[in-house]
Amino acid sequence: MPIPLSLYIHWPWCLKKCPYCDFNSYAIDSVSDVEAPYIEAILCSLEEQLEWVQNREIHSVFIGGGTPSLISDKGIGEILSGISRKLVLEAEAEITLEANPGTFDKRRFRSYKDLGITRLSVGIQSFNDEFLRRLGRVHDARMALKTATAAAEIFDNFNLDLMFGLPGQSLLEAENDCLKAISFSPTHLSCYQLTLEPNTYFAKYPPKGIPGTDLLFEMSQGIARITESCQMRHYEVSAYAKPGFQCEHNLNYWQYGDYLALGPGAHGKVTLDDKLILRFENFKSPISWLETIKTKTSGLSQKRHVPKEDIPFEFMLDALRLRKGVPVEFWKERTGLPLNTIKSAWEKLLAQGLVEPSTNRLCTTEKGWSFLNEVLMEFLP
Repeated sequence: MPIPLSLYIHWPWCLKKCPYCDFNSYAIDSVSDVEAPYIEAILCSLEEQLEWVQNREIHSVFIGGGTPSLISDKGIGEILSGISRKLVLEAEAEITLEANPGTFDKRRFRSYKDLGITRLSVGIQSFNDEFLRRLGRVHDARMALKTATAAAEIFDNFNLDLMFGLPGQSLLEAENDCLKAISFSPTHLSCYQLTLEPNTYFAKYPPKGIPGTDLLFEMSQGIARITESCQMRHYEVSAYAKPGFQCEHNLNYWQYGDYLALGPGAHGKVTLDDKLILRFENFKSPISWLETIKTKTSGLSQKRHVPKEDIPFEFMLDALRLRKGVPVEFWKERTGLPLNTIKSAWEKLLAQGLVEPSTNRLCTTEKGWSFLNEVLMEFLP
């Protein structure tokens, strides 16, 4: 069975850098001067990666950031038409665009859909003005409500992003955010725990009132109860979806699929004909990335073949994030390695009740999913 191939496009600019964000993003006052050269560089960069994928079809496209909803509808059209000239998309390919309520424009949302965006992912984070202020977001609760309302009206498939474990947040406040999000009937909900990532403002200056471990657990359990009552399945560590609306692009990551990666700092993975797994990344700095492409040199800062001894951990790090894991045949199909490569580690985890004894899937038990880091440690080289 062919390994699915996706395409990730990174737009690195935002109106403001959030204090918790460790993504490769940068504040910019106006995108009017950078949009055209950036889009041209995206399509030039794609040419460099085509040699690895030959005539393979694209399973999904994800335009992330940063804040891609800063891109004009004309710019999105140029990106999508440029991709279509160079690659063949599957008939029902999922095409996602991330949007920030701080850039809300209903007319533009409609235009995005008309141009071929099939799925909108909106970074709400909270519907509470005080928590949005503490998170340093550029939008307020009123704008969050307007954006979620428009997403529900325009798109048949849309995701709302929420965060919990916010400074000073109570269990009731976390649950209220979830209930408000659910009221818009999103097909997908992402709920991320606030973490203090290295090299962020919050890591240097931690905010007061971050909930403790017990309260965080109660929040995650409360969110799980609310989503389950609305027939949304907790299919991945931080993701909930209505049946048939799991994020196809992210699923391909978790199922150890392949993906091209365009834009500064974007990481890609391609399985070559000889089952060698190639990982690569683009120059992180937008200026460096643009300059290298302008001078007709590679936009990639590095590429490497994954050593065979590293593959078990890589594979399980992705696959076991999924509540139901992956079909056992994916192991050989997508790694090129025999199943006995992981036999001893799997049997040890099986004896501890951390993985399922199923002969047709690789997945954790409920206990194993709760202690996923400990499970993954068994696959380190």
